[in-house]
Amino acid sequence: MPGALHTFTSGTTSISGYLAKPAAVGGPGVLVLQEWWGLVPHIQTICDRLAAEGFVAFAPDLYHGTSTTSPDEAGKLMMSLRIDQAEADLKAAVAGLLAMPETNGFPKVGSVGFCMGGLLSLYSACQNPAIGACVVFYGGFPGVAPDLARLEAPVLGLYAAKDTFVTVEMVHQLEADLTRLGKAHEFHIYPEADHAFFNDSRPQVFRAEDARDAWHRVLRFYREALFPTA
Repeated sequence: MPGALHTFTSGTTSISGYLAKPAAVGGPGVLVLQEWWGLVPHIQTICDRLAAEGFVAFAPDLYHGTSTTSPDEAGKLMMSLRIDQAEADLKAAVAGLLAMPETNGFPKVGSVGFCMGGLLSLYSACQNPAIGACVVFYGGFPGVAPDLARLEAPVLGLYAAKDTFVTVEMVHQLEADLTRLGKAHEFHIYPEADHAFFNDSRPQVFRAEDARDAWHRVLRFYREALFPTA
């Protein structure tokens, strides 16, 4: 069942976005964070796919109504995003997910983001202990540095060897930093993939086999981290 637009309010912060829920029963909440294009149909589809797997997925509209298909405009939107406002929006989204009756019994939410959103997924997990499982798809956001020492959630990182925006060297440095700090993490670099290989709306970079493998890794990771153990 496809999702719909929804608004969460926490304190003085309201954040609208796309919410998709399981058809029959509830499950853990997952925060789905956009690429630099904005809250586009590709991101909404990811929410729908997560809902079909038993998760309550919400993609906050971090640009508050703006999206684009122009790389130049997307870059401007990303660089004009105020990180303090984004942090407030993400905290409101997490609080809203946890307050839903469908997520009752699941004390933590997951986060997953792509490109800009991938770095925000990690940033938010470092700021908010209510995030219990953090997924990063080729995450990069110039000038935004997550406070890794505060991180409590395990991290699943999914990267592309041919990526020139989030390079292999950057990935190895992040992995070394997490190891040094004793943070639980699992990284995978796809040797033939380029940046945005998961985005099936971009045929020039989409790699179906790698995207399928990454999706299975995400689902396994969330099921291990977010569902209560007996």
